[in-house]
Amino acid sequence: QVQLVESGGGLVQAGGSLRLSCAASGRDFSSYAMGWFRQAPGKEREFVAAVSRGGGTTLYADSMKGRFAVSRDNVKNTVYLQMNSLKPEDTAVYRCAASTRILVPTTGVLYNYWGQGTQVTVSS
Repeated sequence: QVQLVESGGGLVQAGGSLRLSCAASGRDFSSYAMGWFRQAPGKEREFVAAVSRGGGTTLYADSMKGRFAVSRDNVKNTVYLQMNSLKPEDTAVYRCAASTRILVPTTGVLYNYWGQGTQVTVSS
């Protein structure tokens, strides 16, 4: 089992940047694919990005390509989401998740463990 705690959210102006972190505790962090999802008020949960166990494969939602970058440090047991060129529509609660799947999932139901989330608010 793994426990996940996100940090790094906050209020930023449009065009700005934030870096989210997700610290994992528990065993065998490197055995999990890691994903980021977000949910805005009144909207469905949305896939943002994901990274494979070793970090060699990254996946992004189309609207995040070129603006967001996901990475992980298996020594520090942490996954990151660097968000650049932020837009007001990026406002949401961002959550990280861990999956035991070998292939990197982009669907939330395939993730086994979830953090509580961190709020990101982008002002116009």
